[in-house]
Amino acid sequence: MRSYGEELIEQGLRRGREEGLARGRAEDVLRILTARGVHVDEASRQRILTCADVATLDRWFDRSLNAATLSDVLDDLAQ
Repeated sequence: MRSYGEELIEQGLRRGREEGLARGRAEDVLRILTARGVHVDEASRQRILTCADVATLDRWFDRSLNAATLSDVLDDLAQ
C-alpha cells in the first residue's frame, strides 16, 4: 500500500511527463513550420507553446506536415 506522499509524488511525475510531452509536441510543430518556410508570428508561437492539450497539438502536428500557411494548421477546419 502506498502512502499519501508517494501518491502525490506519482501525480507530480505524471503531470510532469504530460507537460513535457505537450512542450515537445509544440516545439515539433514550430520546427516543422520553420522547415516548411511558414512564418509564425509571436502571438501564434505563444499560442502553440502554451497549449497543454496534447490532442490539439497532435492535430496541429499532423496539419503542419503539409501546411503552406499558418492558417492551414491553426484554423478550425470544422467551420
